[in-house]
Amino acid sequence: MLVQVWHHSQYDYSSEVSLGIHKLYLIPQHRPYFRIEHQKFHVSPEPDGHNFRQDLAGNWYKQCWFTGFTQTLEITTEWIFKIQHFNPFGFIIDKNFEEKGWSNTFFQFSYEDKTAFLIPFLTDKDENLFTDYLFEIKNQSSGLVDFLVRLTKEIYLSWEHLIRHEQNIWSAEFTFSEKKGSCRDIALLQMEMLRELGLATRFVSGYAFNPDLDEGHELHAWLEVFLPGAGWVGLDPSLGLLTDHRYIPLATHPDPTRTLPVQGSFAGFSDSELKTHVDMKLLHQGK
Repeated sequence: MLVQVWHHSQYDYSSEVSLGIHKLYLIPQHRPYFRIEHQKFHVSPEPDGHNFRQDLAGNWYKQCWFTGFTQTLEITTEWIFKIQHFNPFGFIIDKNFEEKGWSNTFFQFSYEDKTAFLIPFLTDKDENLFTDYLFEIKNQSSGLVDFLVRLTKEIYLSWEHLIRHEQNIWSAEFTFSEKKGSCRDIALLQMEMLRELGLATRFVSGYAFNPDLDEGHELHAWLEVFLPGAGWVGLDPSLGLLTDHRYIPLATHPDPTRTLPVQGSFAGFSDSELKTHVDMKLLHQGK
């Protein structure tokens, strides 16, 4: 199928400011189930210079730098994707990894090759905040994949989904106690839950396209968990689904704040206001 994405962000400043270097995480990250057929990237005011760069996590972004003063910053992107079907359950887990963790008295998984690369994706907290809740889900599950499916669905059913225009992310503890949150809050909640079990997770920001949902065309957030044998597996607790071809990532990182679409600064005595809009259209259904 062909899907068009139009994404507009506008920052309005109460007085003139000078813009610092900006990193625009608005470049679709490669996935084998989609191909970019058309792209358009416009920034106003016109940057003095710009280039495509790649960060430590492997994300491509556009770096822009400016001179002069302005009261607005506008960023508009347009993409057309040719998307093929992708089965989110089409993988095989390393059975030794699964069985050792599943049979562990404390329900803990351990990677045989725990290299320094994995450390940022694992928990750095000593306390276990979600143990009782996770054991309840485990007792209803027949294995790790079934557990992940059930947990993702249970969070979707039990937590109220909010649309928050603030750019901050609530802590997992706060979201857990409030029983509500935005897609990014709920994604971080499940990340911390799985990290408590010794599973490596990372945060993903991007687009989710579901024409069957009233609010399915949006800038979205979900998570991925690393399962030996299967690699990174996407989970969307805001919709209770494993992620398929309808998900187009813009950035992935163990730290959610590093996936914000626009990262930059300005100099001046001014307040700022962000307005953003995403429009996704199905141009051709195909097979």
